[in-house]
Amino acid sequence: MSWWVYLENKEGETVEVPRHSEGGTYVMGGTKTAELNVTYNYGKHFDFKELDGKTGEEAKPLLTKAVENFGSKRNEDYWNPTKGNVGHACNILLSWVKENPKAIFRVS
Repeated sequence: MSWWVYLENKEGETVEVPRHSEGGTYVMGGTKTAELNVTYNYGKHFDFKELDGKTGEEAKPLLTKAVENFGSKRNEDYWNPTKGNVGHACNILLSWVKENPKAIFRVS
C-alpha cells in the first residue's frame, strides 16, 4: 500500500518538475510530472496525507522540518522505513514546492 502524492496547479493539472525516477512506483527513464509514490511504511515517521490540500507555501515548513529532523540519506532498501528514506522523500517534495509555491498537494 502507498500514498500517491501529486502537486497540481489551480486548474488541477499536475505541474512539471525536473525529471526524476523516485518512489515505490516510477516511470522507467523518469518523468517530469510532479507525482511521487510513497510507501505506507514511512507513515510511522511522517503522515504524507497531512499535505493533502496544502499549497507548496503551506507545506514548506512541514517538509523543511522533516528533512531537518530525519536527514535525507537513503537506505539501499527503498521499503525500509528509515528516517533517511522518509527525509529523502520529503526533500524531493520540498524541491518541488520551492519551484511551485502556489501549487496544491493532492494525496490519495
